[in-house]
Amino acid sequence: MIGPEPATPLRRHGWRSRHQRRLFLLASGLSTAGSFAGLTAKGWLLLQDSGSPLLLSLHFAALALPSLVFSGPAGVLTDRLGSEAVLIRAQWGLLAASGMGAVAIPLLARWPAALMMALLLSTLLVGVASSYELTARNKYCALLVERPEQLAPYLASFSVVFNVGKLVGPPIGGGLVALAGVPIALALDALSYLLPIATVLWLLQPDLSLERRSGTGERTSLGAAWKESGPTLRHVLQFTALASLVGFFHPGLAPLIAGHILGPSPQNLGLFTSVLAAGSITGGIALQRRSRWLVQRPVLLLGGSLLLTSWAQLGMAYANQDGIRLAMSFLIGMGTASLLAGSNLVLQVGAPMELRGRMAAMGQIAALGGGGLSGLLAALLTMRVGLDQTFALMGISGMILALVELLGRRGLRLRSDAHP
Repeated sequence: MIGPEPATPLRRHGWRSRHQRRLFLLASGLSTAGSFAGLTAKGWLLLQDSGSPLLLSLHFAALALPSLVFSGPAGVLTDRLGSEAVLIRAQWGLLAASGMGAVAIPLLARWPAALMMALLLSTLLVGVASSYELTARNKYCALLVERPEQLAPYLASFSVVFNVGKLVGPPIGGGLVALAGVPIALALDALSYLLPIATVLWLLQPDLSLERRSGTGERTSLGAAWKESGPTLRHVLQFTALASLVGFFHPGLAPLIAGHILGPSPQNLGLFTSVLAAGSITGGIALQRRSRWLVQRPVLLLGGSLLLTSWAQLGMAYANQDGIRLAMSFLIGMGTASLLAGSNLVLQVGAPMELRGRMAAMGQIAALGGGGLSGLLAALLTMRVGLDQTFALMGISGMILALVELLGRRGLRLRSDAHP
């Protein structure tokens, strides 16, 4: 009677750990789909009421740009207070910011200019809260796994979930707008954040003893994390920024690219973005299945991802058939998703626990900062030499950068607690 008893709680603990990870993943995925549905509904209303493409670009900027400003403070706060505390507060912030958009429509319907400002402010606040949520979630995932080697595939799962949400969210948003109206679509978007909040508060049992906090003082800054992270992770950050600069301009120029290769209709834009998302999902799945092996080889993972993206960009420049260009778009989505998710995996697995919040922040700054500059550079090049030539120039630049990385640092290996 005495011998078998210790095995029972271990089996229960294993069952609970596996299911709590899936619950958190499912709740995050449903919330992500709701977010993209809400963004689609807001974008439709902004376009209908104003007819201004500039307002749409401001809407996208309001969502993306806060990460460049707030990711750093989010990383510092996560390492100082603990990932769970910051995660819960950020999720409540997402709920409030999204709800603001739903409430603004009936209250400000008589004042179109005020309504537009309120919707943009709602999206801006969502972007701010998202910076904190993503940074804290990256570190929090390490508290849900039973063994360190499970962290990489679990983090890779979030890339798949994010891109699935990006694929299914816009059609859901469009359907909700058509069936029930924009206010209902935005209200459902806000309510979707209750799923991860309830999951974290009541269903998950993270191992909080694994949490390592940075404390206070000068060692809690981003600069201190940069110095303490080591040469391998510093190189990963630098390469991610450069790779994003030459290979991550497609989201910002999606309407222009879709119009160039398929035609200017909304249906063609939807087809193009769906193909990009499908490629991203495929890249995430491939990364998830081989994450434990690839994360030990950051040069192969990141350099190979950029090489694939750059080769596909050259294909976009010189292909004449729509089918081939769509295939190249699929590969671009696959390559960029592998680059961005792979960089995040390496930074989280390779960094000590007390640095992981700030490493996630610096990873976001490198990817989004490089991507933002990439979109601007590609737009300027397109205005000067045309879109096909822009694809060719960016593709050649990325291929050179990738080959230098693959040939010059092919022996680099990541050493960490998860991969000794």
